[in-house]
Amino acid sequence: MPFLITRCAGILLLLLASPLAAQAQPGTGTAMPPPPLPGSTQALTQPDVRAQISPQRYTILSSQLAGQITELTLREGDRFKEGQVLVGLDCDIHQARLDRARAAEEAAQRKLSIAGRLDQLSSISRLEVDEAASQVAMLKAEMALNRTMVEHCRIKAPFSGRVAAKHVQRWQYVGEGEKLLEILDDKDLELEMIIPSRWLTWLKPGHPFSLRIDELGRDVPAQITRVGAKIDPVSQSVKVYGRISSKDDGLLPGMSGIVSINPAQAGSKPPQEGRAE
Repeated sequence: MPFLITRCAGILLLLLASPLAAQAQPGTGTAMPPPPLPGSTQALTQPDVRAQISPQRYTILSSQLAGQITELTLREGDRFKEGQVLVGLDCDIHQARLDRARAAEEAAQRKLSIAGRLDQLSSISRLEVDEAASQVAMLKAEMALNRTMVEHCRIKAPFSGRVAAKHVQRWQYVGEGEKLLEILDDKDLELEMIIPSRWLTWLKPGHPFSLRIDELGRDVPAQITRVGAKIDPVSQSVKVYGRISSKDDGLLPGMSGIVSINPAQAGSKPPQEGRAE
């Protein structure tokens, strides 16, 4: 009988110790925290949201003509101004065609002028006058076409900014439509982030927030500017955009960091996560 009582007592102690052991992490002597209760401050913890700095104006310049590059002085990271010539192509052939079209158009203009005087004297048919006028119109169109080709030999910057990538070298022959330079405006930056779609109940354009830049190790103030046009139904998320409130010359496109958003500044609280129905 004493042996039976001792064995039952041992089993009872094991049963009482099982819940405590279940809360301990394997391989450690620390107990895991209990799950958050509905309505507690732990249930309101928001997930980390990362934002990336992107340029609002960014483009890839391509060649509209086939030819040899004769002018290309910029390197990656160099700055340029709006209207500055970034790439120049060999334009001798197109310039010669333009000169020929200009000379032909001048000759046709003289013939049309003579035809007009002869028409006043009734010494020429009306058909010949119309043909002379049509010849002038065709040569004007040809000259305009060749002038456009000559203008395409020099690729100018559509905005001020910096060279992000360089795909060709000087004296290289390029084909029509080939990529030349990637350029961006590093002064007009915006923030892109993906947030839970349920935040849209309180997150509106104009809402302030801060961004901790990983590369710089400091915070920059910002605010929401616009919300994406659609929600991803699978992840229940939406893309939103923001702008940096203060001027900061140290920021570069591609930098990223953690976003800190205070829902209380919107005048309402975000929906509670893990709330029991």
